[in-house]
Amino acid sequence: MSECRNWYEGDPILEEYHDHEWCKVSHDDDFQFEMLCLEGASVGLSWQIIMHKREAYRQAFHNFRIDACAGMSDEELEAQLSNPGIIRNRNKIYSVRKNAQAVKKIQEEYGSFDEYLWSFTDGKQIDGHWTTPAEIPTVSVVSKRMAADMKKRGIGFVGPVITYSFLQAVGIVNDHLADCESR
Repeated sequence: MSECRNWYEGDPILEEYHDHEWCKVSHDDDFQFEMLCLEGASVGLSWQIIMHKREAYRQAFHNFRIDACAGMSDEELEAQLSNPGIIRNRNKIYSVRKNAQAVKKIQEEYGSFDEYLWSFTDGKQIDGHWTTPAEIPTVSVVSKRMAADMKKRGIGFVGPVITYSFLQAVGIVNDHLADCESR
């Protein structure tokens, strides 16, 4: 059995995520936006907590449809402060709208959020072919560059570590171990 399973083994939600989404290439702008928002929500928390609240986040934020999130009113966002299904942090809640508005500008400039994201790797997936979990980095040159650019564009909660996790979440980085059956 691959050590790749160690971080999620025994948690059905994380098992499903690892086997079917984590490090799998996605070119869907709304999915990429969802992962951006969920990674941002995880700042200071565990990914397990966020994944267990994922469905509540989808309900709270229009299934992470970028246009719908960009148009959320202050009243809608304020209502989420009393939603026990999500992390009730005002800055994180308001960042969904702010990030959606920034992503819409990126879409106008690049044609899609996907084109923007993949421009950091010239359209190529980064695959480390790691053999042990200890080899997997938490930050990279690409995540540092992307985080800096996203911050300049007004996207919140995107430091280099969170951005590296985001790159894994949308498949731009494949950090499944070499012997992992979910590669």
